[in-house]
Amino acid sequence: MPKIDIASITPDKGSSYPEPYREMAAKKTWLELGKAANLTQFGVSLMTIEPGSISSQRHWHEGEDEFLMMLSGELVLVEENSETIMRAGDVAGFKAGVANGHHMVNRSNEEAKFLIVGTSATKDICHYPDIDLRFEADENGQRFVNKAGVPYK
Repeated sequence: MPKIDIASITPDKGSSYPEPYREMAAKKTWLELGKAANLTQFGVSLMTIEPGSISSQRHWHEGEDEFLMMLSGELVLVEENSETIMRAGDVAGFKAGVANGHHMVNRSNEEAKFLIVGTSATKDICHYPDIDLRFEADENGQRFVNKAGVPYK
């Protein structure tokens, strides 16, 4: 396996959420390391969260495991019923199908970085318990819908 030149990977920026849910997660960038390595069974991304931003809306997956490891800075892991400060070396995991909505929040004055690893599921439903949003992936593609199943434009 050749070494991956991280500097050659074009970062993704912002959020793919539909309005009005996009802005809160707009101050983040990530490098899709798994894609750069041509991995197909799981994804790996290096995520950078700017001060005042979030990694994502609080969510949980029916069909995808997630694992994260803090590399630098300080973030707050917000879950269903708790908040935990996360610093370099701290890890967390989220099992598919467990309804524990979670996300990372940068309440500090410095950027923070973490690795996120997840299943490359071709079929999944991702729930967002705090907002009227759901993500669906299946044989017909990927889409954001509201909780009633109506697609966002």
